[in-house]
Amino acid sequence: MEAFLVSTGIVALAEIGDKTQLLAFVLATQFRRPLPIVGGIFVATIVNHFCAAAVGTWLTELLGPGALRWILGLGFIAMAAWIMVPDEIDEDDAPASRYGVFTATLVAFFLAEMGDKTQIATVALAARFDALIPVVVGTTLGMMLANVPAVYLGKRAATAVNLKVVHGIAAVIFVVLGVATLMGAGTAVGL
Repeated sequence: MEAFLVSTGIVALAEIGDKTQLLAFVLATQFRRPLPIVGGIFVATIVNHFCAAAVGTWLTELLGPGALRWILGLGFIAMAAWIMVPDEIDEDDAPASRYGVFTATLVAFFLAEMGDKTQIATVALAARFDALIPVVVGTTLGMMLANVPAVYLGKRAATAVNLKVVHGIAAVIFVVLGVATLMGAGTAVGL
């Protein structure tokens, strides 16, 4: 349950103002069909985060506990710094609709999520908790909590939230996770 809750919270906070949330705004503005956009985001996130969590689980098996503890601890702290850098998306990069709204959203979101903060966080969370399914479900829920309002409420939702505060909270959580990991908080699970 801890892996699920931490994954949900971190990704929901990290996603606010992220390039994929900005992409959700662009898609909602361009297509004005929220249901297939939300469906595309959901499927792309499940596939992308499952692959990322599988890599995290594989890293748990590949690396020794000492090395993994340092990599994850420092990685979480690096994520704290990275989350404070605002993302931008060029509205001209929005996908064309010749393949339909769902497919355009699916492809755009899957590609935009490659190497993104939330994908890297998913790898780290899966390695940290060694719990693939709870992490994937949690990170997917976090993505949906951040992006569904973006699709339905558009840019009004973005202006109602102070991004610096949200990013600051997420950064603090990443730092706490990083320091806790470095100090051996994961020894119960072999880190």
